[in-house]
Amino acid sequence: MPSALITGATAGIGAAFARRLAADGFSLVLVARDEKRLASSAEELRLRYGVEVEVLPADLTAEEGLTAVEERLRGGVDLLVNNAGFGHPGAFLAVPVADELRMLKLHCEAVLRLTLAALPGMKERDRGAVINVASVAAFFTRGTYSASKAWVVNFSESTAAELTGSKVRVMALCPGFVRTEFHDRASMDTSGIPGFLWLSADDVAAEAMRDLAAGRWVSVPDLRYKAIVAVGRLLPSGLTGQISRRLGRR
Repeated sequence: MPSALITGATAGIGAAFARRLAADGFSLVLVARDEKRLASSAEELRLRYGVEVEVLPADLTAEEGLTAVEERLRGGVDLLVNNAGFGHPGAFLAVPVADELRMLKLHCEAVLRLTLAALPGMKERDRGAVINVASVAAFFTRGTYSASKAWVVNFSESTAAELTGSKVRVMALCPGFVRTEFHDRASMDTSGIPGFLWLSADDVAAEAMRDLAAGRWVSVPDLRYKAIVAVGRLLPSGLTGQISRRLGRR
């Protein structure tokens, strides 16, 4: 039975990956901060899909939590989904620097360290994959959030290139607006976002797995967002910044 470790596994895209992978027969290691919610999610997955589910409560912005997950990954998994993340609604100069540094710790340092913990074993076995969840915000200019997600895309692509010729894959997943708790937790006003731009977390996870199987280095779920990203790459950065400020951070 293949195994997968998912961070941010109890809600949103992380929970959608857990459902999808359990349905595909993966045993799971669920990582999140809320121990009670982890236990509830694990029991639901066991009952519904009949798979083994391990829980690992950890705060990836704390050294103790990050080290614990690194150690678990060195024990071996077939798939790592680096999904944990957060946003905030304020402009750069209005956000406390501690919040910005915590974001960089989670979006960049944790992704780097967990990927590094997982890959040596995968290379030795010549199989395995890492999905690093970024955002379409990576292709637009909007503060630390989009900058951190741009780093995730660049890091994932460069690591995937280094692994060319092996059976180990690394892919950045860049979803647009997804109906999850993400925006509520960040106190973001999403009332101005058109309904047609919203995606379901289950659809995002399903398309990500298809793109991973196809060997893509970057996955942008849904044709609408593929078009938005393609246009965004052609526009001047000043204009993309204006668009991003109107739409928010994710």
